[in-house]
Amino acid sequence: MSELFVDQLSIFLENKEGRMLNTLDIIEKLSINIRALSIADTSEFGILRLIVDNPVKVKEELEKHDFIVKITKVLAVSISDEPGGLNKILRILDKHDINLEYLYAFVEQTTYDAIVLLKLENMDDGLKVLKEEDADIIPPEEIYTI
Repeated sequence: MSELFVDQLSIFLENKEGRMLNTLDIIEKLSINIRALSIADTSEFGILRLIVDNPVKVKEELEKHDFIVKITKVLAVSISDEPGGLNKILRILDKHDINLEYLYAFVEQTTYDAIVLLKLENMDDGLKVLKEEDADIIPPEEIYTI
C-alpha cells in the first residue's frame, strides 16, 4: 500500500429518518472536521463516504454506536477548476485501462483548484500511471488538514 493513499471512511446507513444526522452528531462531538463527503443511496441503505482528519478515531467511535464502518484507500488528485479539468485525469486512466469505481470532488478554498478523490479498481496501478503522467497527487497529510 502506498503512503499516498488517503483513508476514506465508508459508513453504512439504514434508510431511517435521522440516521445521517445521528452519524454526524457523533463526529461533531469528537471535534473532528469533515473534509469531504459523498453519499450513495439504495432502497435499503446508504453509504456515507467521508474524508476526516482522524479516520481511525471516527471509525472506533461509530462502531461503539453499532455503525458498520470500513476504511477504504482513495487517491486525492488536484485538478484545475475549469471545464475539462477532470477529463485530463480520466483520459490518463482510460489510456492505461484503469477502471474507475467512483469519484467525488470538492474545491480547495485557498488555491481554488479542485480536488478529486478517486477509488480505482487497481489503486497501485492507478497511482503509478498518474505519477508517470505528472498528475498532482496530494498526500493524505495535506488532505486531512485542508
